[in-house]
Amino acid sequence: MVETIRGWKSLWKTEDWWAVWLAFLVIIIASVAYYSGSTLKPLAVYPGEWSNPGEILNHFATNTGRYLLNFGFWLVVFVFSSSILGFKIREFAPSFLFVYIASVVIAVLSSNEVAGRYNLEAPLLALIIGLIIGNFIRLPKWMDTGFRVEYYIKTGIVLLGATLPFTLIIYAGPVAFFQATVIAVATFLTIYMVATKFLDMDQRFGAVLGAGGAVCGVSASIAMAAAVKAKKEHVAMGITCVVVAAIIMIFFLPIVGKIFDLHPGIVGAWIGTSEFADAAGFAAAAQYGLMYQQAHGFGADIAIWAFTLLKVIGRDMWIGLWAFIMSIIAVTRWEVSETGAKPSMLEVWWRFPKFVLGFFLASAIMTVFTATVPLDVYLDKMKPLLISPIKTMRTWTFIFTFFSIGLTTRFRELTATGREPWLAFGSGVVVNVLLGFLFSVVLLGAYWSSIAVLR
Repeated sequence: MVETIRGWKSLWKTEDWWAVWLAFLVIIIASVAYYSGSTLKPLAVYPGEWSNPGEILNHFATNTGRYLLNFGFWLVVFVFSSSILGFKIREFAPSFLFVYIASVVIAVLSSNEVAGRYNLEAPLLALIIGLIIGNFIRLPKWMDTGFRVEYYIKTGIVLLGATLPFTLIIYAGPVAFFQATVIAVATFLTIYMVATKFLDMDQRFGAVLGAGGAVCGVSASIAMAAAVKAKKEHVAMGITCVVVAAIIMIFFLPIVGKIFDLHPGIVGAWIGTSEFADAAGFAAAAQYGLMYQQAHGFGADIAIWAFTLLKVIGRDMWIGLWAFIMSIIAVTRWEVSETGAKPSMLEVWWRFPKFVLGFFLASAIMTVFTATVPLDVYLDKMKPLLISPIKTMRTWTFIFTFFSIGLTTRFRELTATGREPWLAFGSGVVVNVLLGFLFSVVLLGAYWSSIAVLR
């Protein structure tokens, strides 16, 4: 567990706050550009889908300057903040250069049509490549300085908030929000209770596993770990459970949908309530939508839209709520019983992950921007020119994150945790999938079959 930094110095001496400052720098630049008639796209460069080497070579020939600008931006902001946080720049800079070059290669590979066919989204591919390098190639120890998993993902979480204005909840409607809420709560409580009451696991470990299964996978696991001061190995195992379950669901949910020939809105909603990571869920929804469209002539956009309503909007909003609730419980219950010290609510403030506050603040700001914008204007103008470039910058941080996770995860360390985490998380998977099917197919099937109207 990491010592909590208190006082005003936390504003510049903690990763949490620096993640907020860096993410808001991106948001401010994007907003100023948009409202001045421009866009952040020159900085937010990313490979498009390609099928032959000539296409991707032409892309880089045309956009070399934009990639240098993108690299320069990330290098400057991370080097500047890392120097203040006490990291050795002569170690961080070359290590981050390695991370960035690998991330570009991963982005290119994942953008190939073959990778798309097999649902190898960039974060997933980053994790796989990172695991291979981390476990079979010996890298210098000093390079760990650049494998800043928590810093990268915290920045990405704040940027995630900017892509989720509260007005989207209104667009989604009470049905989607209700379904997402019921399943998020049920899954968290199932995993936590099984872990702590039946398997006698550490309460903090149970909270990390519960958040990973109920909300937003890796992001929620890290946010919860910061809130309750969980151990590093708890986070690593939580992330591993999320990734394994997410990969399984990429194939399982579309296959079942195909067997029953379910409407793409229904399957998209089911994926949205039963997947464990945004990238994996998007891949599964896109896969099913394309399969359904080939057979029926429509469906690709519908599946993705339904998934977005349930997962990216409905469930991801719970990141901050669970972190806040569990930080209070950790301070007032768990630590009192462990130390006998009188609880202090001020400790909740120091403990609460500040990047989660950044997530909500970013969402609130975008809510103001979109409050008077009709849905069609949001989709046709604001989303591609303002929201999408921010999302692209978020994608880079997620690739940095998953590649670093792979580089720092050792298979032998994961086996040391035993079977209990798998049993606890697995119980949540069962509840999650069955409840998702019940709501999406049985109870609300008619609603999700008409989701094209909302789109």
